[in-house]
Amino acid sequence: MTDICLMFEVHQPLRLNRNFHLDLLAKPSVSKKDLFDLYFDHPLNKHIFDRIARKCYLPSNNIILREIENFRQEKKQFKVSYGISGVFIEQCERWNPTLLESFKQLAQTGCVEFLDETYYHSLASLFGNNRSEFIAQVKMHRNLMKNLFGYAPAVFENTECLYNNAVAKTVADLGYKAIITEGVDRILDWRSPNYVYKAMGSSIPILLRNYRLSDDIGFRFSSTWWNEWPLTAQKYAAWLAATQGQTVTLFIDYETFGEHHWPESGIHEFLKWLPGEVLKWDQLYWRTPSEVVDLHQPVGEINVHEYDTISWADLERDPSAWISNSMQRVSYEFLRGLEPFVKGLGDEFWLRLWRYFQMSDHLYYMSVKGGGPGDVHSYFNPSGNPIDAFVSFSNIISDFEARILQELQKPELAAKWILRKLPTDKGFIFFSEFARPTKVVAHDLFEFSNALHSVQDQSIRYHMERGDFERWLRQVIGDNKLAKKISTIANEELVVESLREALTLVIEARVKQLKAIASRMKT
Repeated sequence: MTDICLMFEVHQPLRLNRNFHLDLLAKPSVSKKDLFDLYFDHPLNKHIFDRIARKCYLPSNNIILREIENFRQEKKQFKVSYGISGVFIEQCERWNPTLLESFKQLAQTGCVEFLDETYYHSLASLFGNNRSEFIAQVKMHRNLMKNLFGYAPAVFENTECLYNNAVAKTVADLGYKAIITEGVDRILDWRSPNYVYKAMGSSIPILLRNYRLSDDIGFRFSSTWWNEWPLTAQKYAAWLAATQGQTVTLFIDYETFGEHHWPESGIHEFLKWLPGEVLKWDQLYWRTPSEVVDLHQPVGEINVHEYDTISWADLERDPSAWISNSMQRVSYEFLRGLEPFVKGLGDEFWLRLWRYFQMSDHLYYMSVKGGGPGDVHSYFNPSGNPIDAFVSFSNIISDFEARILQELQKPELAAKWILRKLPTDKGFIFFSEFARPTKVVAHDLFEFSNALHSVQDQSIRYHMERGDFERWLRQVIGDNKLAKKISTIANEELVVESLREALTLVIEARVKQLKAIASRMKT
């Protein structure tokens, strides 16, 4: 018996406004509420969304719904799975509610499993060590699925199948029963992707995409040069029947059916006949991912270190589709660097905009790869070339940064910003007199003040002599006023106990002052 697990990725990005110019940079005449319309090309996004809905989403949903109904009363049913981004759902709600209703009809059949993913189809899983932004976006998507379909997804697929051991561990800790990624040859060695595995360092099962069979449909279906063209449902079902293993995971962009391969290619006819042709084979069953991991135990472990992160993109099947060249890396780091500033505002509007900029598509358009992968990047790029994509992104993100910094100049926001909790890698580590790190680390002014009460005398003297306190407060915390007061104390010749007391009094007074200023902020 071999289970066939058919999954579709459904996502459409919000493309940036290519006509945005820097003369608009932080222009006061542009109101906050108008920025969403200023940054994104809504006419273009609506045009593309409407076209693909007409050519792909609606006809494909109708075919799948019909085939599910055709086999509903049979011993062997037809089942599929969808991963739908939150950004796609938003566009459905805005431009095509009928399409959203068709997905709800599919959900009601009981033969469709919806997968969880990042709400914004982002690269947030690659951000930092604690992956707090990734977790936040996953929870957003989970809530969306519950509210929209009354469904709690149990299986996770990361953006573009990005995967490593740390991502798997995070997903397992969030309570998912399985994760899906690419069956990359370098992580399998001699093994087959057609089995259930488990992640190294956690117990979560992994389903591996069979990229050869998936790409036969996704990339080669309408290629007349292909020696297997034309591909029929009967022929493809025979290939599946001849494939050894527990399960064959087919994961395909949904746009394959009518957009990447036009209806004239016969792709819809292929989709129509495939369910029945597969079920003619006694040993083949259509299954959802949850059913597969319930039926089959893992046969081995998959080990993917963070430095060897994999994806389903391009020939390299790694993150290079988004962060390989200098334009992509600069944009990626700029975007990441804005996180503490945006979150320091405590304003959902700015946070939402920043998350739209995280969509992986923006960096994908900046790729300068050649050959087949380069053709694919160019096909999706609305700017026409990677340099124009980079310029558009840079102009808009620079305007966004300028507006964020303007907001942070407001006294109550500046106070809240200074009092914020820092990420793990920005905390102040107290050292002993022999330049050895202690276990005491402060991630905000509250923790810093408390630490000064308990750390050894030698540690305080060591850091004061080096100017470490002043430098951290100025460059990391961002409080020049407090840093200046600490500098004044450093110039005084005080014994350690007097030094400790002077430091704590100044810091506690400053914290009290900042809390009073921050409390004026409207909630």
